[in-house]
Amino acid sequence: MRCDAVRVSSCRSRAWRDGTEIAADFPLDDLDTWMADPGVLVWLDLNDPEREVLDALAVELELDPLAVEDAVEPHERPKATRHATHTFVTCYSTRLTDIDGEVAKLDLGRVSAFVMKNALITVRPDDRVDMDAILTRWTEDGLLAHGVAALVHGLLDELVDGHFETIERMDEVLEGLEDLLFDPVTKSRVIQQRIFGIRKSLVQLRRVVLPMREVVTALMRFRSEGGNSLSNELDGNFNDLYDHVIRAAEWTESLRDVVSSIFETNLSLQDSRLNEVMKKLAGWGAIIAVPTAVTGWFGQNIPYPGYMNDFGLLQSTALMLIGTVGLYILFRKVDWI
Repeated sequence: MRCDAVRVSSCRSRAWRDGTEIAADFPLDDLDTWMADPGVLVWLDLNDPEREVLDALAVELELDPLAVEDAVEPHERPKATRHATHTFVTCYSTRLTDIDGEVAKLDLGRVSAFVMKNALITVRPDDRVDMDAILTRWTEDGLLAHGVAALVHGLLDELVDGHFETIERMDEVLEGLEDLLFDPVTKSRVIQQRIFGIRKSLVQLRRVVLPMREVVTALMRFRSEGGNSLSNELDGNFNDLYDHVIRAAEWTESLRDVVSSIFETNLSLQDSRLNEVMKKLAGWGAIIAVPTAVTGWFGQNIPYPGYMNDFGLLQSTALMLIGTVGLYILFRKVDWI
């Protein structure tokens, strides 16, 4: 049975010996043969496989049923668990996109991996995880001679690099949001929409980035325990990967603080703008009150100085002009209007 004959959207495979590729997209029936050779490194990738395919593969390779269940269940958190015959790893790729250039949306891709002594089997629900880039990373790193540890390291390293790209772009989005926040032209609705979008994306990003510390730590611990663990020859590479994961986690924490600061600043600016508006309304209300008071006084049905003659008209007009202009100048001086 060849890869293109099984019920999956896509099936790919590779075999290497001493870091040199010796087979590509070989028949699935030959998987046991390649894996039986301890000097051969094997990779099999299943994209959107039927559950029956995974169950048959699990029986053939003695995969733990709980790990197989985790590989197909949605919304699994990033994790690394050790089983009798293999280590199971689940992690995510990230990509930040824009909707109408305003709302940031996080696109997540998931990949699960069964790590065995000389083989790596990856399972994906869709093609959002770019396996071509990961395959290129494996080829260019020149680490394949170190065995399956090189495959695991290349896979995680590519995903963590994608996390950094997403975080950097999210940082750029926040910088643009800061510029918009202090724009003289008030755009409260746009700011609120973008803040909501970036906060939602950041929550999703933290859910897949923060657990990566546990994933890398668990893999490093499995290597140190021997047995079916990964080779210790790439300790330096995994330590560097762990450092990158820590930096990504710390960066996401700082972005959360920035988002909270922008949200609070936006509320403060809205309060400040509301105070400015109230000051202007109060100032113009006081100015309008002057002619209202004067006309109300001179509209009384009782005699007053200038009653029923031209002097009264001139007197009321002068009072309105003096009071109105005087208050306008005063409020302009104290920057109320």
